[in-house]
Amino acid sequence: MKFISTRTKDFAGVSSAYAIKTGLCSDGGLFMPEEIPSLTESELVELLAESYEVRAARILSKFLTDYTHDELLECARGAYSAEKFGEHPAPVSTLGDGMYMLELWHGPTSAFKDMALQIMPRLFSLALGKCGEERTALILVATSGDTGKAALEGYRDVPGVKIKVFYPTGGVSRVQKLQMQTQEGSNLSVEAIVGNFDDAQSGVKRIFSDEKMAEELNAGGVFLSSANSINWGRLVPQIVYYVSAYCDLVSQGEIALGEKIDVCVPTGNFGNIFAAYIAKLMGLPIETLVCASNKNNVLTDFLECGKYDRNREFYTTMSPSMDILISSNLERLLYTVLGTEKTARYMRELSESGAYTLDGEDFAKIRESFVGLYTDEEETRETIKRIYNEKNCLIDTHTAVAVSAAERYRDTYKAERKILTVSTASAYKFARDVYRSLTDTDASGDIEALSELEALTSVKIPTPLRAVLTKPRLHNSVIDKSEMERVVKEFALS
Repeated sequence: MKFISTRTKDFAGVSSAYAIKTGLCSDGGLFMPEEIPSLTESELVELLAESYEVRAARILSKFLTDYTHDELLECARGAYSAEKFGEHPAPVSTLGDGMYMLELWHGPTSAFKDMALQIMPRLFSLALGKCGEERTALILVATSGDTGKAALEGYRDVPGVKIKVFYPTGGVSRVQKLQMQTQEGSNLSVEAIVGNFDDAQSGVKRIFSDEKMAEELNAGGVFLSSANSINWGRLVPQIVYYVSAYCDLVSQGEIALGEKIDVCVPTGNFGNIFAAYIAKLMGLPIETLVCASNKNNVLTDFLECGKYDRNREFYTTMSPSMDILISSNLERLLYTVLGTEKTARYMRELSESGAYTLDGEDFAKIRESFVGLYTDEEETRETIKRIYNEKNCLIDTHTAVAVSAAERYRDTYKAERKILTVSTASAYKFARDVYRSLTDTDASGDIEALSELEALTSVKIPTPLRAVLTKPRLHNSVIDKSEMERVVKEFALS
């Protein structure tokens, strides 16, 4: 299967290995497969009794056709080992009343980004060989919290690779910041920037489009790539856990094979929910995709009226991984539904004015599959407390946004289908806000909140998060966003 650009109709197709190695198309667009492969009911039946690793290899092989099945199975087994994820990498639990929760935070950094960023470096390393690449790859990452740590952990000491992560200094939780500041590895660098996530993401995109820098790096034997969800190698593993969750629901007798479900995803950059949409297009029985946002509800507004407008106030919330006004993967949705010409036009309008409005017919096509809802700060706190008291289930701030949105969706739209809500992080990554939500009082401090939340709930702190509390801080640099190009060049050529 070849991969093409979201923006140029006559873009020459490339292999999946090249798309993963490169990350971003030369025209500024995002790589997409030239067609969406099918997933038949008989194939689902075959997957019911299989392990997560086998399911992953089967789904990935539909897209990554220049990788062998054995290569993909080896990558999956190495990425999703019991040592890293426990008995099941992505278990499904129940909240009752036809609501289920897909738990994606059992990996080494306690966030859903591990599901992609444990296997992506393995796919990336193979891609370098398949493409005959001899230069050093410099992975650039802009993070709103979880991607940074997961990428650093995944690419740590990978031969032929360097990785540099940028995060907004006031836009991540204290635990997320500590996870990045204490990251060990000989091939990595971390910088906080004065600004928000959109500043970091825009800076990284600017560096990718800087032809002069690319020439200078190439002369030094270095090329740029990405671990953000703009890279297809990061997004495609996310399709797997939706297929796996559906199989588990069938195997557990919660739904019948072929029964349609709804899916609710907390999202800022639109990658996680777009992966669910791809699974739907493949044939997975998903009816409606509920896009759950926090107070930065640019996606909610878009899915309600068809206008995407980033020209609005930016809020720092208790669910920082969703504090985003520029949702990069929405471009992939536009391409899938509307094609390259309209996508290029809308992206041009977004670049020039910060906004675009879909034609009525275009918007109607997107509304066939998507509903947008948002949860404010008060509702988030109330949901954390209520779900713990009523269900004895401790959830983080992002999961609470989704649970609240899922409940409101079922009530507002009178939806009777069973709904799968995605849980994206351990509550301990945002312990202070979770503690305050449960007790209506503040913990003694950001770090003290972990032990105080553990004492309150008797839910154990995940081992990786407990360990980070005593590690030395190795990355304390804070820079202005205008310095990003300079520090990238210095690190790349050092």
